[in-house]
Amino acid sequence: MGIAKLTDQNTIVPAESKYARVERERRYLLQDLPEGLTRADPHLQITDNYISGTRLRIRKVRDPRSNKWTVKFTQKFAPNPTDFSRTIITNIYLNALEAETLAMFDANEIRKNRYSFEFEGRRFSVDMFLGDLFGLVLAEASFETDDELDSFAKPTFAIAEVTSNKLFSGGELCQLTFSDIREEIVKSGMARSHSAAD
Repeated sequence: MGIAKLTDQNTIVPAESKYARVERERRYLLQDLPEGLTRADPHLQITDNYISGTRLRIRKVRDPRSNKWTVKFTQKFAPNPTDFSRTIITNIYLNALEAETLAMFDANEIRKNRYSFEFEGRRFSVDMFLGDLFGLVLAEASFETDDELDSFAKPTFAIAEVTSNKLFSGGELCQLTFSDIREEIVKSGMARSHSAAD
């Protein structure tokens, strides 16, 4: 008997998994780091490698203060393709050999510095992108419940909410430059007089 070819038609992806969890997030476009944060503040250095044609990424996180790395192999996807505020995420932590082995896959890279920022009692992760996306700054807030997520208003330091704009998902951003993003900001009307498009 030959080996069966796996296809979307004969491969089952369970609706629920004890290994996966729901991640509830809102994502915002910023002009720059919010007032009270500077580039010199404590941050993590993140490199995401999105494996081409899949929902998988390898995330390497370095803490510059300790020079220690954490590497995660992640699957992340939105069950509802029109709602990116609720995603299913599964993480596996890798050692150095495992990370090196998986590095052989063709992948698109994103590099960013992540800052922790508290505003009106809510903690945000603020990402300042590097490389081809330098100039892009996004903030994310996470929520424990759907009610919290649904009732949360855009913070005053944000230009626009971009949670359900596929362009601002990691799988899309890794194929773009900041010029592409700036063009979309202007075209979509997200730009204000103080926007990232200025």
